[in-house]
Amino acid sequence: QVQLVESGGGLVQAGGSLRVFCAASGLRFSRYSMGWFRQAPGKEREFVAAMSWSGGVIYYGDSVKGRFAISRDGAKNTVYLQMNSLKPEDTADYLCAASPSSTAYALNREGSYDYWGQGTQVIVSS
Repeated sequence: QVQLVESGGGLVQAGGSLRVFCAASGLRFSRYSMGWFRQAPGKEREFVAAMSWSGGVIYYGDSVKGRFAISRDGAKNTVYLQMNSLKPEDTADYLCAASPSSTAYALNREGSYDYWGQGTQVIVSS
């Protein structure tokens, strides 16, 4: 059974940093691209970042470019999202997802992902 479990969310002041984690199990991690999406209350789910299974493709949503960084550790089956210069509008549930696709065209689309975690909440106070 595939499981994606996010952690590391919390409350942080605007301008601060936070790193969230996603631990994957039950899948061949090295063959899945990993992505982060976020969903704020009353808003649609938004693409945040993705990294292909090879690490050769890294893609960010426009609203987080230059502030967030995605990385992955194959030995730990874990993907990370380092979030810097946080803004109140970054407040959301952050979900990780796994996709067998590896192109930038596919990785920012929810439909490309087969597995999803439950999310970890990030609150940025002003």
